[in-house]
Amino acid sequence: MIRQFINREKELRVLEKEWSKTTASLIILYGRRRVGKTRLLSEFIRDKQGILFFAEDTAPLVQIEGLKSLTSQYLSDPLLADLPIHTWSQYFDYLGSHLPEQRSYLIIDEFSYLIKSDRSVLSAIQKAWDTKLLSSPWVIILTGSLLGLMSDAALSHTSPIYGRRDRDILLKPLNFSEAREFLQGSFETNLQFYFIVGGIPEYLNRAGEYSNPESFVKNEFLDTFGYFYREPYFLLSQEFRELKIYQAILLSLAQGRTTPSEISTSIGFDTRNLYPYLDSMIRLGFIGKETPVTGKPKKSLYKVSDALIDYWYSFVYPNRRFIELSQSVSISHTQFFGKKFESFIRDEVIPHLYPGQNSGRWWHKEEEIDFIVFDTRSMTVVFGECKYQELSLNRAYQVLHHLEKKAELVLFDEKIWKKRKFCLFVRDLERKDELLHEGYLIYTINDIEMMYDMSYHG
Repeated sequence: MIRQFINREKELRVLEKEWSKTTASLIILYGRRRVGKTRLLSEFIRDKQGILFFAEDTAPLVQIEGLKSLTSQYLSDPLLADLPIHTWSQYFDYLGSHLPEQRSYLIIDEFSYLIKSDRSVLSAIQKAWDTKLLSSPWVIILTGSLLGLMSDAALSHTSPIYGRRDRDILLKPLNFSEAREFLQGSFETNLQFYFIVGGIPEYLNRAGEYSNPESFVKNEFLDTFGYFYREPYFLLSQEFRELKIYQAILLSLAQGRTTPSEISTSIGFDTRNLYPYLDSMIRLGFIGKETPVTGKPKKSLYKVSDALIDYWYSFVYPNRRFIELSQSVSISHTQFFGKKFESFIRDEVIPHLYPGQNSGRWWHKEEEIDFIVFDTRSMTVVFGECKYQELSLNRAYQVLHHLEKKAELVLFDEKIWKKRKFCLFVRDLERKDELLHEGYLIYTINDIEMMYDMSYHG
């Protein structure tokens, strides 16, 4: 299967800028598993020369021997192959003493495995960098998928290489505009794939083999041989030791429990001890913390922000017993797609419609508004609801009238924000023009598709 290379132009420009320098450069490239770090580097080094080492989770001596062998070949130094090098200090000292004649790269892919097996590699790089490598033609790129380890060991101010790196690049998942390039279905079908796996290129490549989400889920999630049947477990087990606690929290969040007290009650855990676990998952991008766009910021809610993790704990984890017994599992995506549609509108569509404007979700007691936008260009407050449903005109009126009532509960300075508008995003809506004529802002899936086609494709 051909792996597409889509977007990442900004990251490539940063790498090329570092390459064009006359002095050495130390770059840390990190991001979650399957996000496309290796693919990005393959594109970057296409017309360049150097050493690309794929690290494995093994003993330090094995790692050193593998890197030494590649270095010997690249520098055309057969003596190095037989040279007794047993520490990282010895290797990087050699690297600083035997410089290539031209600009060259040394890429250690999954550098986090080197840290994991022997943290002295960080001090070895720091010493060699300060004494020999800084004025060399080397561009050293260290990549890692173990986000916790990379953050603590390589990026924090306590790291030996802190202050030495020229760039650190966090490679993030693709947004929907980019993700849909991997997929073959209609706009809405591709949106559903995106709701399930998010913007991870490797996952999108897999989804791109299918014409509909139903067959994709059946073969890749609800089958013990499916690509995604164990993937989230691998992701979490690499990062966390107390896996059972993290899994219980994620299951609780996927089931709709969003406050610390609700989560604690559902898993039988003291609320005071819950926060370090939540903070760890926020730091690694697995979950997110939301605060209302107006009101008290202490009223925070938590949600699973990683699409694959959210889907897996919503449907696969609760049904593992049936899947293991090869029994059929019936899944309804209605509620899940509704939740993801709301997040998609809030996170990707609203920032496009109202660039640079303050926006977000709002809630108070039992009432909630999917998004509010404070548009400084027109001094207008826009209140919005998202319904991944096909609505009748009467039902749309009901939703909008309820939204108007909830808007009365939102506190803001009405002397400044004198105008109000009410917005509805829906899957489809009959007689939409009647609502538009009354001044409501109405967007269907077709409208969103046109918006994307016009804005992102010319």
